[in-house]
Amino acid sequence: MSAIQAVTSENFSEVVLQAEQPVLVDFGAEWCAPCRMMTPIVEAIAGDYAGQMRVVTLDVDTNPDIMTAYGVMGLPTLILYREGEVVARISGYRPKEMVLRALASYL
Repeated sequence: MSAIQAVTSENFSEVVLQAEQPVLVDFGAEWCAPCRMMTPIVEAIAGDYAGQMRVVTLDVDTNPDIMTAYGVMGLPTLILYREGEVVARISGYRPKEMVLRALASYL
């Protein structure tokens, strides 16, 4: 069982946009094989950066409004929010090192 919090349309603003620290949102879906491949990477990043960054997941099937609002076209997509603003976006499966390189300057 993942320790990563799942966010929904109802709590997205509070959990992600109003957060004090950066928040990495993993946009995905149960049926998405690349999303499932990203899960252990996202969980490892959450553990490695606990205290520096919060990591949450969002199921696009049950929260299509958030997916649409942020222009998420492909899955998986990771979006890093800082002070309510999108500062980094990674689409598709990526190795952990590549994800961390993309996020490094924002953490």
